[in-house]
Amino acid sequence: MSELAKRWAVAGVGIPVVLALLYMGGWPLAVPVAALAALGAREVFGFAAKGGVAPLGALGAGVAAALVLIAAWRPTFAGFAPPALALLGGATVVALVAAMKVRGPAGRPLEAVAVTLFGATYAGLSLASVPLLHALPAAWSARASSAPPTPGAWDGLLLVALPLAATWLGDALALFAGTAWGRGGLAPSVSPKKSWVGVWAGLAGAGLAAVVWYFIAAAVVSGLPMAQLPVPGPLVALFAGVSLGVAAILGDLVESLLKRQAGVKDSGVFFPGHGGVLDRLDALAFTLPTAYVAFVVAGTLAGVSGLEGAS
Repeated sequence: MSELAKRWAVAGVGIPVVLALLYMGGWPLAVPVAALAALGAREVFGFAAKGGVAPLGALGAGVAAALVLIAAWRPTFAGFAPPALALLGGATVVALVAAMKVRGPAGRPLEAVAVTLFGATYAGLSLASVPLLHALPAAWSARASSAPPTPGAWDGLLLVALPLAATWLGDALALFAGTAWGRGGLAPSVSPKKSWVGVWAGLAGAGLAAVVWYFIAAAVVSGLPMAQLPVPGPLVALFAGVSLGVAAILGDLVESLLKRQAGVKDSGVFFPGHGGVLDRLDALAFTLPTAYVAFVVAGTLAGVSGLEGAS
């Protein structure tokens, strides 16, 4: 099977699975996302291993997965932040003690601990945004009225769909325009093929995806903050989409930087024809948290931030 055929086969299976999990939400969504976070952290540790650094792989992967599971357990910022901070603090202490015991001075303990914690937060905190985003409509509903929260099954899916759509459409248009008219120039030392033409096309695609998303979400999601602001909703969505486009480009460049240092083309082989977990989640590692911040800011301005959760 050709690489292109593998890519289409993975996409044909993966997209319906992702949509089904987003529709179900809760633990059916959180558990596979946590597994992806652990795999993503392991791929970061693989980059470090190419440079002779041996992170504490089991610890880092476990912390990455735990961050996602905590977000599913306490799916508001106020609920998530304290246990997540405690976990990261505890992991730091454990990593230092483990490095002293199993690495020693000759085992580059500083790098081992730093990469362990970086890999856990890079993969874990970004993907923890998925359950946090998915739960926002319930918080909006609870804040908007005294009635029990009654978000529809599609509400959480649609919130996570915004960064997904903006990232994927932006990436597709950037690739098309960059291949047709681009000549590099964005960050030659990190990703020589990326061009400014591709950047502008990617930002346009992300903005377009967000505007289309707004007209769908405004008709489905109860209490959507973007529809309650004095500024026209499509304009707010356009700004959010362009911001997500910028975040996607940064996420892509960050992973390219890590791969270039490690001297590898792909982060792994988890997705046939696509590469590793980080190759599929590089931009999303930045756009998912950015989308969460955008929704919280819009909710705060509309008086339904969702930071506190249902009350």
